[in-house]
Amino acid sequence: MLNTLKNRFEQGYRTSTYPKKTVELAPRYRGRPQVHKNAPSDLVVKCAAACPQDAIDIDRKLINMGRCVFCGTCERISEGRFISFTRDFEYSVAEKDHLLTDGEIPSLADHARQHFKKLFGRSLQLRQVSAAGCNACEADLNVLATPFFDLARFGINFVASPRHSDGIVVTGPISRNMKTALLQTYEAVPDPKVVIAVGSCSISGGPFRGSPEITEGLDSLLPVDLYIPGCPSHPLTNLHALLKFFK
Repeated sequence: MLNTLKNRFEQGYRTSTYPKKTVELAPRYRGRPQVHKNAPSDLVVKCAAACPQDAIDIDRKLINMGRCVFCGTCERISEGRFISFTRDFEYSVAEKDHLLTDGEIPSLADHARQHFKKLFGRSLQLRQVSAAGCNACEADLNVLATPFFDLARFGINFVASPRHSDGIVVTGPISRNMKTALLQTYEAVPDPKVVIAVGSCSISGGPFRGSPEITEGLDSLLPVDLYIPGCPSHPLTNLHALLKFFK
């Protein structure tokens, strides 16, 4: 016991100060994309042709964050003249239409369901469903339970049973083999309930989009309340989305 207390004293307070204090991520981090609409049309076409996710709208010069896997191909090709990735990790949205953007993201708090804030503002229990995910989004959700992020301090927890939860957090492209399990999990959650799509796979199918083995978008199966883009989405992106939407 003395060694444990000594170790705790030596380590000090390690929990992140976010959201009380601003956090700046490493320069190599790719966050919210910023579209520069004054870019030459031929450069836009070149970026769109190289995009592996078909995430660029050539006519309107917009990027679909629901499809984007943040690979940075467009930024490299245009040398930042058309699309550049900022270090802003606060880019989740409550409406799917807001995923198609030039870089301006509506305030999530303004579009949050107010009755959810009233119901779950003090305590939110979530059941995570990996619907054929690669474990990247799952890992960045799991890390929220570590002492550094300490999700429980906000009254938010991941639980083992959907019957004990207020909603589900879905990751992965929702394969044909996982579809029934996902729907049964959703049905087991008592009303009122929330549905959160995390990562480009659950939002649009991600790199597997177009395959007959997956469902292209969770919203084609269930009513989605919160979209958290990324491949994977950063733990702070997940944390920001949950706090802004429910708190």
